[in-house]
Amino acid sequence: MTDRELLEAAAKAEGHEVEFDELSGLVFWGNKLSGLLWNPLHNDGDALRLKVKLHLIVGSYASFSSVSGTYTADGYEVPEETIVWHHETGGDPCAAERLAITRCAAGIAAAIPAAG
Repeated sequence: MTDRELLEAAAKAEGHEVEFDELSGLVFWGNKLSGLLWNPLHNDGDALRLKVKLHLIVGSYASFSSVSGTYTADGYEVPEETIVWHHETGGDPCAAERLAITRCAAGIAAAIPAAG
């Protein structure tokens, strides 16, 4: 899955849509006119808000980060535990945690029925 696909799926799980600016590579929440940048793969705050919104349980360990979920009134299915090893992100444990959160959110989105 590309970063763009991951971000689109994570936004779906959070109940929003994103728009990409192909020239700059920036991700906008809503649309470019709103000016609200959103990228939980690169922004700790965006990843934290995604974690909180989806009620994810995050574990940080010496060599990996893991994400799982808990029962919520939202009724979505949480995929099995998502693990990102620090070597996948060049040894950056924060990047590993952001990636694990985003991957887990994308897994949740895959379980959301299509509208219509």
